[in-house]
Amino acid sequence: MVAGCEKEITVDLPVAAPRIVVEGSIEQDGPPIVFLTWSQGYFEPTDVESLQDLYVRDADVILSNGTISDTLVMLCADDLTDEELQLASELLGLNPEQVSMLGICVYTSFNQDIWGELGKTYNLKIDYQDHHLTSTTKINQTVELDSLWFEIVSSQPNDSLGFAFGYITDPDTLGNAYRWYAKRINRYPSWSEHAGEQKDLVYLAPNPSVFDDEFFNGQTFEFGYFRAPLPNSDKEDDNNIERGFFKIGDTIAVKGCVIDRGVFRFLSSFEDQVANQGSPFAVPYNVESNVTGGLGVWAGYGAIYDTIICQ
Repeated sequence: MVAGCEKEITVDLPVAAPRIVVEGSIEQDGPPIVFLTWSQGYFEPTDVESLQDLYVRDADVILSNGTISDTLVMLCADDLTDEELQLASELLGLNPEQVSMLGICVYTSFNQDIWGELGKTYNLKIDYQDHHLTSTTKINQTVELDSLWFEIVSSQPNDSLGFAFGYITDPDTLGNAYRWYAKRINRYPSWSEHAGEQKDLVYLAPNPSVFDDEFFNGQTFEFGYFRAPLPNSDKEDDNNIERGFFKIGDTIAVKGCVIDRGVFRFLSSFEDQVANQGSPFAVPYNVESNVTGGLGVWAGYGAIYDTIICQ
């Protein structure tokens, strides 16, 4: 006879003090974009009201490029006109109702003298009450994409689905790192529920999206990526067999970025953690933030843009 028993175990999880989380980026010829939110416990609520309370408002956010400094201004959804709200929603990949409902706030600058330049280092300093954060990133020189193409990956006849591929020649200096983004800029056909809409409004990064030159320093190499679906999308091609694929007829706008080592370590560890979540056999990962005094990332991107016609 086999007997079993059950025992109820109560685990007291330690309560961690909330910390400020930074999600910031700057690209050549573009303004700084910095989101500040509070860290949240695993079992804390995620309703609309609690999400609105996550944004850190009225912090002192100062950006310096070594020559000049500028205090970033805070813009919140409630402060935007209808036109600005539409633009913000496209940048964030959300509809205007969601942006307004969540009360999203961002810190940025209209002073073009502090906007991104290739080869420059950008220091971020954040002060809010007794929280003091700093971070540094560099916009490295860009590396051209040698060639790009679309390729069907199935051996089945008449298949139309595939991935995006490319070649890149890595400079002969060890330590270069890269990130890939893409978006489809063609529109849904007349029979679609989303007829006439552009397929992707924002550049999307798949998981994984970053790689470095540890194994191919100074060489030309081939890489390939699947299509990153928009999170929580209700579109048919994000919820059927086309999920993760580009297809014949798509026009893909590609964004290839050079990133510094601190940004690479954060993104690589973050993507590893996302990929392994829920698996009891996964190796645990600690996300390697490049922010001192807080969590998150302050990322400089040297970006190259190109286009693929899927045919």
